[in-house]
Amino acid sequence: MNPHNLFACFAVALLCVMRAPLYAQSPAELTTAECFSNSAGEKLLYRLYRPTGVAADRKLPLVLFLHGAGERGTNNVSQLVHGIASLIRYGQQANDPAILLIPQCPAGKRWVEVPWDAPSHTMPAEPSYSMRLALELVRTTMASLPVDPARVYVTGISMGGYGTWDAIQREPKLFAAALPICGGGDTAQAPAIKRVPIWTFHGDKDGAVPVNRSRDMVNALKACGGNIQYREYPGAGHNVWTRTYDDNAVLSWFFAQRLNGAGK
Repeated sequence: MNPHNLFACFAVALLCVMRAPLYAQSPAELTTAECFSNSAGEKLLYRLYRPTGVAADRKLPLVLFLHGAGERGTNNVSQLVHGIASLIRYGQQANDPAILLIPQCPAGKRWVEVPWDAPSHTMPAEPSYSMRLALELVRTTMASLPVDPARVYVTGISMGGYGTWDAIQREPKLFAAALPICGGGDTAQAPAIKRVPIWTFHGDKDGAVPVNRSRDMVNALKACGGNIQYREYPGAGHNVWTRTYDDNAVLSWFFAQRLNGAGK
């Protein structure tokens, strides 16, 4: 090949690599493995996504992502399987990247220590070990990274859907919006979270988490004037999170929410 042609091909290939979007990389490549430790020495593994190429003084939204039961463990990577690529991709495409906190719940523990197949539950007086540390992690990150306190969000799937409801019930003044997917909360807590913008999702044929868990929360929130939207997927089973996170209209709504008073 002519050396000039070879150089031209190399230049084009290099340009393509340089222009490749960040979301073309895997979530494992785009996040760092971290371990949160509190003053009591309790630990929680998590992955951190911190957007690059943004101004140092730019305040960024923060998303707490709570994974499902199948991603528990100690490898600090399984929790990246669902949703994370979509959240990163949306942020890049919309020029509104967010800091992502993606903790891994230890094996045998839950974001909320309640049975998933029960028709209802009462919020435990104290948060679970994993939820308590996750909320501590959010507060610590807000103090150490350039987080916009008016744009702190929470979302989760299945076990993490329960966790999402639990998080806003415990911290209704912290979160600007919530996207619980295939989960359930304590209907008695609806008045406490009625100001939180919530869009919840469930499949009507869900065999793992009864669809009435979402329906009951929606009805309780509507009864007290809550800020609630609901999408029920007809004929869908448990995994409706992929289509939810791939829906730009959903994520656009999510990131458009702001917390009045910045959590005060």
